[in-house]
Amino acid sequence: MKEKADIGMIGLAVMGENLALNMEGKGFTVTVYNRTVPGVEEGVVDRFMNGRGQGKNFIGSKTIGDFVKSLASPRRIMMMVKAGKPVDELIEQLLPLLEKGDILIDGGNSHFPDTIRRTRYLESKGIRFIGAGVSGGEEGALRGPSIMPGGSPEAWP
Repeated sequence: MKEKADIGMIGLAVMGENLALNMEGKGFTVTVYNRTVPGVEEGVVDRFMNGRGQGKNFIGSKTIGDFVKSLASPRRIMMMVKAGKPVDELIEQLLPLLEKGDILIDGGNSHFPDTIRRTRYLESKGIRFIGAGVSGGEEGALRGPSIMPGGSPEAWP
């Protein structure tokens, strides 16, 4: 396994978990992190690492700081969290940990004006942003999702 991951996935619900497995299956090392509500969802990363992720090219992170440190530069971070305020809150948590040129990808189905606003905001800080709504459900996420990108064109490659 590589020392640093190629890409990071925040959010290990159905879509995030299956997208992470899809990426790993294509030869990428993926670091995973899940925001948790104390007393409600602790242990999500451990369950994944000891379950479907066991023996594969995953790095499990229990803190957002460790998650960011585990990524190769420029960092590529995909967020699979509920659209709206949770995305903005997560962006604000990540910003102090990121460097110019890093890429944030919102995989939720955010409303396009939010993607435009986030793109402008993050570009002003030197961070590239992609709004990439993912469609196809659990099986699509695992085998080949439909992805509709928008945001910073420099980040697409």
